[in-house]
Amino acid sequence: MSARVERLETGVFTFPTAVPEADGTLTWDATTAVTVQLTADGVTGLGWTYTSPATRAVIEDHLSAVVVGQDPHAIADLHEWMRRACRNLGTKGLVAQAISAVDIALWDLSSRLLQVPLARLLGAAPDAVVPVYGSGGFTTLTDDELRAQVDGWLAAGCRAVKIKVGESWGANPSRDLARAGQVREMVGPGVELMVDANGGYGRGQARRLGAAYDELGVVWFEEPVSSDDLEGLAAVRSAVRCDVAAGEYAWDVYDARALCPVVDCLQLDATRCGGYTGFRAGAEVAAAHGLAVSAHCAPSLHAFVAAATPHLRHIEWFADHARLEPLLVDGAPGVADGQLLPGEAAGHGMTLAAGAKQYRRR
Repeated sequence: MSARVERLETGVFTFPTAVPEADGTLTWDATTAVTVQLTADGVTGLGWTYTSPATRAVIEDHLSAVVVGQDPHAIADLHEWMRRACRNLGTKGLVAQAISAVDIALWDLSSRLLQVPLARLLGAAPDAVVPVYGSGGFTTLTDDELRAQVDGWLAAGCRAVKIKVGESWGANPSRDLARAGQVREMVGPGVELMVDANGGYGRGQARRLGAAYDELGVVWFEEPVSSDDLEGLAAVRSAVRCDVAAGEYAWDVYDARALCPVVDCLQLDATRCGGYTGFRAGAEVAAAHGLAVSAHCAPSLHAFVAAATPHLRHIEWFADHARLEPLLVDGAPGVADGQLLPGEAAGHGMTLAAGAKQYRRR
């Protein structure tokens, strides 16, 4: 008799930032994680997504009944059934994040029941490691705070670093360039410099600033314009030498397919694009277009699927998530020599930390 999912439990955890943070188009002072725990035969699998607390209602009201009572190894079917159950809600945004959290928990549960490491179940080699790049460089940081953050990335062995630009929807381009130049001097010629405008520039502005970033040796220009503006991405890509990247808001394979012709590297986020099932599908679309994949944020979750992605470029070691994930879970994979180590525990090896209860909202 096959195991059956007996119970689904959710949690909402909010982690304040030390001070308000900002990128080119958004300011925040906390990050919320919605967790999913699935239990079968006394074994529990864990998944989560970074989202609004409202995602919890989607999981409990629309996805729980789809998954509970089913074979936890039938992940492909369950993924499709969850999407079908949310037809009238739409399957992007909060719904995609809800499906992502459940899908990740299913993969973890399945591999724990089979008593194999999750990275191996996903297809990774036993000794697989994945490179990370340091990410943060918020527009709200002082020069000294920015230097301290960059020094931390270099000390961890990162061979690439990324900062936020496009401050205030592109209203302060001189500071954007000055900060990029400052980091270029900090890291030296042996470390790649990346910038992320979070869609804060207009098309013409992005082309002009892209030329200046090229002169600074920037190799990665992320969301120079909105990722919804496919023609704009194509226009910027044709005008600059640095790689144009986007995809953190690719909710499904259709979004991934639309982006592939206008980017040099496709970003995917397993906490948004349908979990590990969606990430793998998106990575196959990228491969069909001859593109590498970069995992967006959530490094502790991405370590496993990234290790099993042959054309992976790197994982984003995002400052906020790198700080909070060890508070949320025990067993988060660490960074050494600029790489994440997935580990050999059954599943992904992470469990909710006892100390996380102080951040639990309900």
